[in-house]
Amino acid sequence: MRSEIPEYRFELKTPEFQKTDDEFDIWFLEGVLQKYPAYVECLMYLGNAYTATGMYEKGLKVDLKLARLRPKDPLVHYNLACSFSLLGRLDESLESLERAVGLGYDDLMHLVNDGDLDSLRDEEGYKALIDKMKKSSKKFV
Repeated sequence: MRSEIPEYRFELKTPEFQKTDDEFDIWFLEGVLQKYPAYVECLMYLGNAYTATGMYEKGLKVDLKLARLRPKDPLVHYNLACSFSLLGRLDESLESLERAVGLGYDDLMHLVNDGDLDSLRDEEGYKALIDKMKKSSKKFV
């Protein structure tokens, strides 16, 4: 006679495993940064995760830290512009966006379609920056 093997259920009941994927990602990245606070790639992922989950203030803090760590990185300043824009801080957003472009950010199609920058669309400085980028881009000449 063959005995039945009981079904085994693997359940993790600790709080960190009861999180959504986004919550887990943030928990994990924050943990890595406790040990390595200047880990730039980790900071970039965390900033994006905060923004994707609507934690704009936290995202801004990460982007400001990244701007201190990488002051000449155009993508860092672009992301900082997005964070300021999402918080309605339009002057700071435009200033960061201009800095990003000045440092070499040139993805015009992404910029004009990025919903994070929607609050800037009617600003004269934004329009002037777009016109300047179009004139200097070989794709639009």
